[in-house]
Amino acid sequence: MSRFLFIGFVLFCQIIFGQTAVEKVIHGKIIAESKGVEGVTVVNLVNEKSTVSDGNGEFYILAKAEDLLVFSSVNLDYYRKIIEEEDLRQEVVIIKMTTKITELKEVIVNEYPEINAVSLGIVPKGIKHYTPAESKLYTATSGGGIDGLLNMLSGRTKMLKKELEVEKKQIMLAKIAILFDDKYYVQTLKIPPDYIKGFQYYCVDDANLTASLESKNKAMIMFLMTALAVKYNEIIHDEK
Repeated sequence: MSRFLFIGFVLFCQIIFGQTAVEKVIHGKIIAESKGVEGVTVVNLVNEKSTVSDGNGEFYILAKAEDLLVFSSVNLDYYRKIIEEEDLRQEVVIIKMTTKITELKEVIVNEYPEINAVSLGIVPKGIKHYTPAESKLYTATSGGGIDGLLNMLSGRTKMLKKELEVEKKQIMLAKIAILFDDKYYVQTLKIPPDYIKGFQYYCVDDANLTASLESKNKAMIMFLMTALAVKYNEIIHDEK
């Protein structure tokens, strides 16, 4: 009789363990005093799954009880949460994060926000701020008359437009470099290490991806990069 009780006890423990170890897609919502709840990176350190919050701070991630989730963002303080059984039963798990405060001890830039170059009459209101390449192109084409015509005929205007395009690509490349490390390209996107830089150039040629970079929509960036990685790996395979 004791033998059957022992077997029953073992089966009972296995059932209980199996129930607690079942993963579930958790629907979470990040809230903060500031409105910067979009683009928060959410990582499950146990199963190594990751996602990014949307504009409302909402996210979905696979987890189970006792998994550790970490939340990171450029404008919010780092946050850690251990998933509990109760969280698995909630329709929405609320994550409260605090705004990251950057103290400037040497120079206080925004102590008097009403005093600026516009209010002092140094810079006209509504003036556009140009990048170096934009400034050169504007100077070459805004004058009109004979100077504008000469610049066009000499090819200078065309050259400056190309320079502007190169500058824009360099800016996009810099943004991608900040977002992802080499591990992401190699392990997630399956890009060979020697082809990472080439893949980055391939990405900034895609209009949808550059638009997502400008809007800082990391979830869409990751989605688009995954599709581009498939095509790029096919190109590499065909070349070989």
